[in-house]
Amino acid sequence: MADELSKVFAALADPTRRDMVARLAVSDATVSQLAEPYDVSIQAVSKHLKVLEDAGLVTRSRAAQTRPVHLEAEVFDLMTKWIERYRRRAEERYQRLDVLLAELNEGPSGAAPGDEQPRAKGQAS
Repeated sequence: MADELSKVFAALADPTRRDMVARLAVSDATVSQLAEPYDVSIQAVSKHLKVLEDAGLVTRSRAAQTRPVHLEAEVFDLMTKWIERYRRRAEERYQRLDVLLAELNEGPSGAAPGDEQPRAKGQAS
């Protein structure tokens, strides 16, 4: 899983590939359609697609004369599970810190700082 995940994150490290993924999330596209907004060759776009394909993010199929590129959304589940695991761990740490800070703010007697301490009987004001 980690190796597969590394490929996915490495593929998405490039802003052009992230943009291609965003566009493919809307609809499938041909290599020519994907290349349109970029000032690069079709060959360069094909290389980007190869990286995305090797990471399992996209597939290419044959539909008549075209070879549309399709986004494989299942790969995002892998990323989401990994991110969510660490997000939960971080959240738990922050919750423990919140409890600790609340305890420190209450002080040793359980009263919040600035709260008036009860006076013993017979003690003058």
